[in-house]
Amino acid sequence: MNSIPTKAQILEWIADHPGLTAKRDIAKAFGIKGAARIDLKRLLKELEGEGQLERKRHSYRDPDKLPPVSILQIKAPDRDGDIFAKPLEWQGEGPEPKVLMVLRASDPAIGEGDRVLARLAEVKGEAHHYEGRVIRRIGVAAHKVVGIFRKGAEGGRIVPIDKKSDREWAVPPGVMHGARDGELVEAEQTGPKGRMGLPQARITERLGDPSAPKAVSLIAIHQHGIPDDFPDDVIAEADAAKPAGLKGREDLRDLPLITIDPADARDRDDAVLAQPDDDPKNKGGHVIWVAIADVAHYVTPGSALDREARKRGNSTYFPDRVVPMLPDRLSGDLCSLHEAVPRAVLAVRMQIDSKGRKLSHKFVRGLMRSAASLNYVEVQEARDGNPNDKCRPLLETVINPLYEAYNALAAARAVRQPLELDLPERRIVLSEDGRVTSVDFKDRLDAHKLIEEFMVLANVAAAEELVRLKQPLLFRVHEEPSPEKLEALREVAHASGLVLAKGQVLHTSHLNRLLAQAEGTDQDELINISTLRSMQQAYYAPQNFGHFGLALKNYAHFTSPIRRYSDLIVHRALIAGHGWGKDGLTAADEATLDEIGQHISETERRSMMAERDTTDRYLAAYLSERVGTEMTGRLSGVQRFGAFVRLDESGADGLIPVRSIGREFFHYDADSQTLMGSETGLTLGLGQPVTVRLVEASPVTGGLILELVEVGGKTLPRGPQSSKRSVRRKAAVARGKAAKTKRKVTRKR
Repeated sequence: MNSIPTKAQILEWIADHPGLTAKRDIAKAFGIKGAARIDLKRLLKELEGEGQLERKRHSYRDPDKLPPVSILQIKAPDRDGDIFAKPLEWQGEGPEPKVLMVLRASDPAIGEGDRVLARLAEVKGEAHHYEGRVIRRIGVAAHKVVGIFRKGAEGGRIVPIDKKSDREWAVPPGVMHGARDGELVEAEQTGPKGRMGLPQARITERLGDPSAPKAVSLIAIHQHGIPDDFPDDVIAEADAAKPAGLKGREDLRDLPLITIDPADARDRDDAVLAQPDDDPKNKGGHVIWVAIADVAHYVTPGSALDREARKRGNSTYFPDRVVPMLPDRLSGDLCSLHEAVPRAVLAVRMQIDSKGRKLSHKFVRGLMRSAASLNYVEVQEARDGNPNDKCRPLLETVINPLYEAYNALAAARAVRQPLELDLPERRIVLSEDGRVTSVDFKDRLDAHKLIEEFMVLANVAAAEELVRLKQPLLFRVHEEPSPEKLEALREVAHASGLVLAKGQVLHTSHLNRLLAQAEGTDQDELINISTLRSMQQAYYAPQNFGHFGLALKNYAHFTSPIRRYSDLIVHRALIAGHGWGKDGLTAADEATLDEIGQHISETERRSMMAERDTTDRYLAAYLSERVGTEMTGRLSGVQRFGAFVRLDESGADGLIPVRSIGREFFHYDADSQTLMGSETGLTLGLGQPVTVRLVEASPVTGGLILELVEVGGKTLPRGPQSSKRSVRRKAAVARGKAAKTKRKVTRKR
């Protein structure tokens, strides 16, 4: 063919031959040689200018189609087990096309978030647009960053909001996603350092104004990668669920079970009841019922709901919102034990003696109807002699028996001696527009402790029942402190004039005696914080290593399947062990309990970090209007770079940079956790009362910078402005610089 093709013919050729799109390939196809190549180049430029072609290096392609070889990011399997992928090179104006992965037995294992280089084939008449075959796996999920976008002459950069990171990211032109200067964005790493010396990233989502009050929890959600949007198939499955009936269940609707929750509770998944035991052999004993929402009835193994719940691992709670493990149709409705509404439950009847020791337990799959939905404060006020209209009819028959059973359990707890840390929990109060109005410390009422003891008892019963049935499960494991951490705690205690016994098997009672020694003294908070830091982190595992903190041999989470996947596994194990239905623990789940335990332990830690970071940011926003104000607190941490202070009024933590403390060098002693001034001998150690001045409060990062004013009620000694030691040091530095300059001059000559 010697004539120049039309634009339509060029587009048709490229569509039919996506692998041959270089200019020389097009010229060869149409027989174009010599000077005619100039006309072809002109046509291609016109098509590019009209937006019908996109030039990529030396080739051309339709911008509304994917290149035949593309980089894809793997998505989670759908409800049918099919794996789809997200094209990372999509430049079209419409919605990105769907790519179905066609996997072979020889392909490498791929999971959600992984990136692959794939060969694509366009398909017609299907719900998806392309089928992809893996060429090679090129990496796991890209590193993500949340930060403030700063626009530059060419592209821009992202300033991180994580106070532990000072690394910025370069954003090249073309991948800014329309972000504006000062906007909060989410980005992912695309390459190593570029011309600016910064790692490169592309913006994937614009999150809006970082100073907006309700952006605080949104930052944490994105920063920690917490899934906060349910896929359509998960929502559809939840919306299609119907309330469970009585078939195959024990009728518990006549039992006056009640729920007791915070006044602002978002879900109600546990109900309780206590009655005097009428067994003459158990004089003074009690019968306790704990009923838990039967989530397993609605979230069945392998379903879309199950896959999403396992992926999330747990619900995450923020002051202004909750990111639930399950859609609201379940967590707020069918699996919430609302007053006077029949609800499916797994329940346990437990018999305890007058000293709070459990004598027996029995699990049932039942249907209950809550007699009342109450909150902690009104239940406590009723017990204290001031019942409201809702509690008054229940006081003698329901509320008082609960407290009598709790008193017996409290006596058993005193004998068992679980770890008794005293660390008040902060409560951030927000206005309707999301601004912090106050920071309080949560009250610890007997009503709270009552529910906690009932839940602990039910969790013990669940673990013991599954051990009896020889049924696989996930235990809640809390191992004892390591020898290194225990020795560090012992040194802190010794420095405070207290004693922690040595040379014997550690029990929680030993730690409780240490805490009792410190109670009411200046070392009280220091010893509580140091004891907490000596603890190992609890986790989930199919192997039982006991729960050190609770001083229990068998412990599993049974009481909150709405918000913890671990509890759903325990429910399924009970269902399978008792033969209550086909929705119990499957062989596939049993085979992967190790992996499930590890995953949900990680999601739990992720949520804890996100919740803590959000609290820090809200506190920084609250204190930002008080910059320059003096505040009291105690040293809560000491590092080489400075000292951390926990402020008395708000419980916020701030940093005193070591460079700002006086005019002297400070020596850091890791063993004693102290900083000591080289000139004045000023020693800063854990637990010391201090007065500080707030220098900086950053709501975006949650960081507080403080200046030390007083230590132990005494004004900070500033140290000499110039000492013989510092003069000698300056002279030595000067001599070194002079010698270095002399060497350079000598070499040049």
